[in-house]
Amino acid sequence: MSSRPAKAIFPGDYEKRKAMAGGLVVTGKSQPYNGRITWFVVLSSMVAATGGIIFGYDIGISGGVTSMEPFLRKFFPEVYTKMKQDSKISNYCKFDSQLLTSFTSSLYVAGLVASFFASPVTRTFGRKPSILIGGAAFLTGAALGGAAYNIYMLIFGRVLLGVGVGFANQSVPLYLSEMAPPKSRGAFNIGFQFCVGIGVLVANLINYGTEKIKDGWGWRISLAMAAAPATILTVGALFLPETPNSLIQHGNDHEKAMKMLQRIRGTTDVKAELVDLIKATAKAHNGYHLISVEARKRPELRLNSSTIFLIFRRKNPRVGISLELPSGIDQY
Repeated sequence: MSSRPAKAIFPGDYEKRKAMAGGLVVTGKSQPYNGRITWFVVLSSMVAATGGIIFGYDIGISGGVTSMEPFLRKFFPEVYTKMKQDSKISNYCKFDSQLLTSFTSSLYVAGLVASFFASPVTRTFGRKPSILIGGAAFLTGAALGGAAYNIYMLIFGRVLLGVGVGFANQSVPLYLSEMAPPKSRGAFNIGFQFCVGIGVLVANLINYGTEKIKDGWGWRISLAMAAAPATILTVGALFLPETPNSLIQHGNDHEKAMKMLQRIRGTTDVKAELVDLIKATAKAHNGYHLISVEARKRPELRLNSSTIFLIFRRKNPRVGISLELPSGIDQY
């Protein structure tokens, strides 16, 4: 591979150009998109973003639960014994248990494995089915965790939560990006990360309260409370609309995609955006799996979850170079 850096192309006066080098496609002249942020988009995005709350909750809840004595006494008696026998021992030695490590890490391992399956499911069947699978996995995992009576049931519930993480983290940011107006896409997408932070905060507050329950079953509440946002995500996914991108990609139904685009943009004049979506989908079907980027002041960056996007900026126009990798990053 040559060490000479690739030359970025910046179209002047928006004259139409095309340059293909190493998978880069740049097109020039394009009309700005019409539309605004509608309540339909806001509500749909809020339902989908609960996937971030669950992810953050699952991250924050495990640390508090694994420090509760009733929980350790029931599932990890060796760790509990170490805590009681020597109060001066360091926390690293107290929690030096392969079984306890399996409980905490099983979510992340399952999420990693599930992400490899989530990407083709989202690409083949659409964003909505992938969100629904993630929500159902979250709901089942929370139920098993809250009702667990042995270590196998506990870890299996944790694995299902990881499956939900793999599907939700792949499909939700993509859904938010495709539903949001181009000029507000970054704000909508960062909403997922905001919800992750909310989930972590809520988990710590719940752990603080349930740890004080004297009967020793507070850990069950902590684990089972993940079912609350999981129910919202699962039930809400049944009513979520598919994105125009997904409708064009799977059904090639331009009329239905146009109606959905008009509904979420709050205007009937969506021709410019619809044409760009159709062109991008056609290029993808023809083998151009890397992104087609329009040089404009506020470009539509239609990111697949398996894409890392590098942006070079000169004044207003932007030119993007994308690289596909096996796992997903959905950021703009």
